Amino acid sequence: MPNIKVFSGMSHPDLAQKICDRLGIEPGKVVTKKFSNGECCVEIGESVRGEDVYIVQSGCDEVNDMLMELLIMINACKIASACRVTAVIPCFPYARQDKKDKSRAPISAKLVANMLSVAGADHIITMDLHASQIQGFFDIPVDNLYAEPAVLKWIKDTIPDWRNSCIVSPDAGGAKRVTSIADRLNVDFALIHKERKKANEVATMVLVGDVKDRIAILVDDMADTCGTFCHAAEKLTEAGASKVYAICTHGIFSGPAISRINNSVFEAVVVTNTIPQEERMKCAPKIKCIDISIILAESSNKACIDISTMLAESIRRTHNGESVSYLFTHVPM
Repeated sequence: MPNIKVFSGMSHPDLAQKICDRLGIEPGKVVTKKFSNGECCVEIGESVRGEDVYIVQSGCDEVNDMLMELLIMINACKIASACRVTAVIPCFPYARQDKKDKSRAPISAKLVANMLSVAGADHIITMDLHASQIQGFFDIPVDNLYAEPAVLKWIKDTIPDWRNSCIVSPDAGGAKRVTSIADRLNVDFALIHKERKKANEVATMVLVGDVKDRIAILVDDMADTCGTFCHAAEKLTEAGASKVYAICTHGIFSGPAISRINNSVFEAVVVTNTIPQEERMKCAPKIKCIDISIILAESSNKACIDISTMLAESIRRTHNGESVSYLFTHVPM
C-alpha cells in the first residue's frame, strides 16, 4: 500500500502491530518519552510528507497522558506536511461526559473533539462510542465502527445453546444495542432499570423481562468498576437464569473491578482488545478477549474479539476511498 504510514502511541502497541500485519506494512518509526517533569515528547523517525498518516492510540490506563501524546503526534505529522492525518482511537476518552446532565457540568467529550480538530486531525476512526451523538461534536469525518458483528459471531461459535438465550441490557441507555443483537439472533431481550446514588454506585435495580431457565447475556459498551455488571448478574441469577455471560466492547476494569469479577456469578466476561487485557486476564480467569482472527481461522471455541481486523480493514478502505459501511454489519474476512 503506497503513501501510507501507521504510527503507534504508547497505549496499545500490540494492537497497532496487528493492524500493520493485516495491512502488510511495517509500523512507522516514532519515539515517545517523557521529560522529568512529566511532559510528553514525540519524535517522528521518518518522513511523512505527502503521506496518508494513521495514528493508533486508545484512551486507556493513563488517559490524560495518552490523549496528550495523541494530540502531539497529530500535530507533529501535520506540521511535517502529511497529506492527511487520521486518529484511530479504539476507545474514545471522556466519552461518558457527553451531555450537561446537571448544573455546571462540563461536556468533556466535546472538548476532546475540539482538541483533536485543532491539533490537525482530518479524520477519526473509533469503535462503539458511548453515545453516537458524539460524532456530531466533530466538524471532520468520523467513522464509528461496531463490535456487534464480531459479538454475534462469538456467541454463535462459543455458546452451544445460544438459541435458548436472552440478551440483557444493564441500563435503559443500551436498549437499542441489545434489541439489535437480539433481533439478529432471533432471541428475546430484557432490560434492567437502575437508579444511581452517584457515579459508579447503583442504588436499585429492576428486571424487565423473563430470563427463567435461559442463558442471560449482558451486553454493554464498556465495563469500568463492574459494580453494575455484577449487581445485574446477581439479579439475573435470582430471576432464574441458568448461566450469565457479560459482553462489552471496552473493558476498562478500574478500581475493584477485578476482585468483583472473580467473586461474581459470571461464566465469562468477554471483551474486545480496544484496551490491552493481558495483565487483567492473568488476574481474572473469567475475563476473555474476543479474537476475530482466531474465530475466522479455526471456528474454534477459544475466546478472543480482536478488533485489529476491523480497524485494519477500515484503514485500508479509507486509504483507497472505499465505503466503510460494510463493516457496520459484517466481520471482514
